[in-house]
Amino acid sequence: MIKTYKFKLYHAKRNKKLHRQINAAGLTYNHCIALHKRYYRLYGVSLKKVRLQKHLTKLKKLPKFSYLKEFGSQAVQNVTERIEFGYQKFFRKENKRLPKFRKVRKTKSFTLKQTGWKLDEAHHTIVINGQKYRYHKSRQIDGIIKTVTIKRDSLGDIYVFFACQVDQESVIPRLGKSIGFDFGLKNRILVAPTPEDDVDMPRFFKQNQHKLKKMQKKVSKKLLANTDHFVKKGKGLAPVYKRPLQECKNIQKCFKEQARLHKKIANQREAYHWKLAHLLCEKYALICLESLNMQWMQKGYGQKVNEYGFASFVNILAYVASRYGTTLIKVDKWFPSSQLCSDCGFQNKAVKDVRIRAWECPNCHTYHDRDRNAARNILKEGLRIFEAS
Repeated sequence: MIKTYKFKLYHAKRNKKLHRQINAAGLTYNHCIALHKRYYRLYGVSLKKVRLQKHLTKLKKLPKFSYLKEFGSQAVQNVTERIEFGYQKFFRKENKRLPKFRKVRKTKSFTLKQTGWKLDEAHHTIVINGQKYRYHKSRQIDGIIKTVTIKRDSLGDIYVFFACQVDQESVIPRLGKSIGFDFGLKNRILVAPTPEDDVDMPRFFKQNQHKLKKMQKKVSKKLLANTDHFVKKGKGLAPVYKRPLQECKNIQKCFKEQARLHKKIANQREAYHWKLAHLLCEKYALICLESLNMQWMQKGYGQKVNEYGFASFVNILAYVASRYGTTLIKVDKWFPSSQLCSDCGFQNKAVKDVRIRAWECPNCHTYHDRDRNAARNILKEGLRIFEAS
C-alpha cells in the first residue's frame, strides 16, 4: 500500500533554486514532446522511452541543454516516463488528446526516486540536489520512501511529497446500519432514502463569488490599461501588451490575490470532505454510492460539479472507510437508478431526461422524487452486490 505525506517548505531565498529546477523540468518536457513529434513525422513510429533517455544523456554535454543537469537524472527519466504513459493512454483510448506542449511557468513539479535527495527527519530538513531545505513537520513518516516529489502551487509555495510503501493494516469489517446515497445537484451533495439522512454541503465558491468578481474587474482594468493593441488569433483577438505581464508588479499582485482566494476555497472544500467522510464512516457500516460519469456531468452541470468536488470526496471516503472498517460499494454507472420504481421495480424510460425531478410510476402509481428514488435503488443494488460477494 502506498501512503503519501505532504509537507510545506519554509519560505527562504534558496527556494529560488527549486523554482529554477521546476522550470527546467518544464523545458525538458516540451523538448521531449518536440522530439516525439519529429520522430513520428520522420519514421512513422513512436519514439521509445529508452532511446529518448539515451538521447537526453548526450544532450547534457551541450551548453545549450545545461538545464538538464539542474534537477537530476532520475527526474529527467520520470519526465520521459510520464510522456510515454500519456501516449499509451491515448492509444488505449483512455485519453482523447495526445500529450501537448505546456507553458514552462505553469509546470508544477518534478519527481526523484532513490537518488538526488537525503532526508534528515530529526531536524526536519531534506537535501535536494545538494541544497538543504527545511519543512514544516506535522507528522511522523512511516514506511519506506519510494519517491520524493517537489511541487509548487499558484502562490509560489513549495511542498514536498513522500510516497511511502507501508504495510496494509487488516481492519475487521464493521456491523451496523446501511445507507445508499445519490449525488444531488440542487441543494444537497448526498440524497438518502429518507430526508433525515440527507447531507447538505456549503457552496464555498458561491459564498466567495462576490469577492472573485470584484478581483476579476480589478485585473481586467489593469490589463486593459497595459494593452497596446489587439491582433487576430484564431477565431478571436489577442492583446499585445505595452510591458510584459511578469514586469507589472501590480498585475502580479492581483493575480496572487485571486490565487490566494481560490486556494482558500479549495482548502475549505477539502476540509469539509474529510469531516463528512469521518462522520459517515462512524455512523454507517455499509455505504452504497453510484459510480459517476464525470465527463457527462461536467457538460451539463459544470460549475456545480466542480464546486461540490464529487470525485475528490469519493476518493477521501474510500480511504477513510478502509481505516474504519466500513464497506464502500460503488454501483455501476449504467445502473438505471433514476428510472426504476423503488416500490415495484418497473423501469420507466420516459424519465431519462434529468429535467424531470419527480414522476409517477405507471405500474403502481407511486409518486417519486427523482433523487430519493435513485438513493433507494442504489441501496438495494448495493446490498445485492454485498450479499453476492
